[in-house]
This record gives sequence, structure tokens and C-alpha cells, in this order.
Amino acid sequence: MTTNTLPVSFEFFPTKTDAGHEKLIAAGHVLAAENPEFFSVTYGAGGSTRDRTRKTVLQLDSEVKVPTAPHLSCVGDSLDDLRNLLGEYREAGIKRIVALRGDLPSGMGQASGELRYANELVEFIRRETGDHFTIEVAAYPEAHPQAAHFESDLKNFVRKAQAGADSAITQYFFNADCYFHFVDRVRKAGVEIPIVPGIMPITNYSKLARFSDACGAEIPRWIRKQLEAYGDDSDSICAFGTEVISQMCERLVEGGAPSLHFYTLNQAEPSLDILRNLQGR
Repeated sequence: MTTNTLPVSFEFFPTKTDAGHEKLIAAGHVLAAENPEFFSVTYGAGGSTRDRTRKTVLQLDSEVKVPTAPHLSCVGDSLDDLRNLLGEYREAGIKRIVALRGDLPSGMGQASGELRYANELVEFIRRETGDHFTIEVAAYPEAHPQAAHFESDLKNFVRKAQAGADSAITQYFFNADCYFHFVDRVRKAGVEIPIVPGIMPITNYSKLARFSDACGAEIPRWIRKQLEAYGDDSDSICAFGTEVISQMCERLVEGGAPSLHFYTLNQAEPSLDILRNLQGR
């Protein structure tokens, strides 16, 4: 497998410090050598990182020279806020948007703002900008943590696709079967847009466990037990994690996944280690 046969993309999050931002940009330069389709940059709960997201997107796009997609959420943002951001991104030559409902800030019981759901945001972007942006939406192979059940979450995804989404990126997972099951159900519902699996490298068990419990990504028991057995041995955790995720990615690609989207956590090497395994380097 080579970079020519394995399309990839990478996600970053905007940092709170200048030093962290410099490390993010440095990681971007390293990952740019993999010729990714695009980078994406997350958007904090309730738009809390709006300015830092915009700064990071524009710098990665113009300086690192990889097409970069901002996450855009409708929680807490007015239509004018969204319209202004879309105009600024369009003027800067940004061609892709990741359209999300967004996380609710702590203490916010329900969505604020004039749009409440991601399908409404997709419809708004299409009304405002036509086909200028390629629109990515989120998919949840194990169901969104706030969904009543899998069937209702599947219907929500179908609504986003029908609203005008071009492609989808999944929440990360550690069981390839859940991805294949989700894609099969989506296809049976008449939705044909590409569904790209989101890949989370394993580098720190305690952080991964907390994050996974919060976002509804199940860590299989055998993986949890092996990671627990390594304790504070970070080298063993990383080596085991790289092997497990590489094997899962190989199965995903062989099973027809159109691309891989890596949640980098602003680090280049964990994603590169997996790609090297897949590419036989």
C-alpha cells in the first residue's frame, strides 16, 4: 500500500498557548509530506475556540499548503455569526467545511442559537454558498452518546446526507465490524455518500479511556485489559496501540473504506507509525 492508493486526512485542535500552536504547525508540516486530501480543525463547545480555529485553519491552508477544513457548529452561534464565518472562509479560498451540531458547553441544557441540528446547518450552508464548499458531516457507527437508540441516530444521519452533505467522517472506534454494519445500514437507507472511518491512535490509556467513555466509543475489553497491564510503560502502550490500530485500518481499507481520517491530537508520529505499517515502510 502506498500514499497513492491510501487517501488520508488529519485532524487538529486549536491550542491555548503560542508554544502549543507552534507544535501544531510543526506537526502539520510533517504530515503534509503524506499528501493528505485535507486537514481539519476542531471547534470548541459552543464556538468557544472560534477565533483560534479560524487562525489555525488559515495558517495551515496558506503556510503549510494543505487544503484545510474548519469545523463549524451551530450550537450557540447566530445565523449572522455563521454567515460571517462562511464569508470569511470563502474569501480566504477555503473549499471544505465539517458541519456539526457541536458539543453543548458545560451547564447548557439544550442547544442555543438559531439552528439546533446539523442537518439544519448543512441546509444553511447550501443556501448561503451553493456548491462552493464540500460539506463533511459526522457519523457515529456506535450511535451518538446522546441518541435515544441506534435507529433514531441512523435517521439523523440520513437527514444530514439528504440536506446536502458530500461525505461523512465517523467518530473513532476500535471494532471494524461496527463501521461495516453502519455503512451497510446507511446504504440500505438509500444514502451513497462516502463514509470515512475516523482513526484514533493509542498513546495514553487513561486519557483515551476518559475520552472514549465521554464520547461513546467502546474500547473492547481485551484492549482495555492489555493497556491496563502495561501501567505507565508508555513505549509498550504505543507499540501495542500502533499494532492494533494498524490491523484495524488494514481491514477497513480491504473492506472498502474510501479513506482514513486520523485524529492526531496535534502529534504527527502516532499517525505516521500506523501509516508506515500500512504502507510497508
